[in-house]
Amino acid sequence: MSDPTPTTLTFPAEGYGDLPPGLLAAAVTYLEMRAAPPARASDLPAGVRLEPLTGADVPRYRRLFAAVGEDWLWFGRRMLDDAALAAILGDPAVSTHAVVRDGADVGLVELDGRVAGEVELAYFGLVAAAVGSGLGRALMTRTLAEAWSCAPKRVWVHTCHFDHPGALDFYRRSGFVPYARALEFGPDPRLTGLLPRDAAPHVPLIDPDRG
Repeated sequence: MSDPTPTTLTFPAEGYGDLPPGLLAAAVTYLEMRAAPPARASDLPAGVRLEPLTGADVPRYRRLFAAVGEDWLWFGRRMLDDAALAAILGDPAVSTHAVVRDGADVGLVELDGRVAGEVELAYFGLVAAAVGSGLGRALMTRTLAEAWSCAPKRVWVHTCHFDHPGALDFYRRSGFVPYARALEFGPDPRLTGLLPRDAAPHVPLIDPDRG
């Protein structure tokens, strides 16, 4: 996702606005850092390591992307064919790692530095069984150290109200500062087949073809 840009849909300043059938609207918050946070110990817990993912790891990446993101309607990478995804994972400006705990993949971290002077925390998440274990905090410390190692002008991330309810507070506690909000809208990926129909049950599924 890029920074917020103008859209062709318009909404009232207050009240309600209709969405065409089959679309979802997400309230997105953009956050950034303009300076590196204070240095902290960046050791991961015992039994946890990061394994780099490259263009040769598309199947593993897809499994992990689904395991981490399906509950939160992550679908961006599912829109890409294998060649396009492999090109991103193989780009030297993109750093992607599987978080491995005791031999099992439990998380995904992706830093995107393809825009000069900035690093986007494109994907950051853990599988449900690893959430709340304290791993996220240690992982963020390690991730931010890597993001700032190339001395960018800023590091940024976005989240939306479909994400884990603690995501926004977690990013703020990590040192990110909100700077913009936007509405992102598009076809519900559960209706287009990109995601299972039972994904993200906290987001109501309204099928216009079923009345």
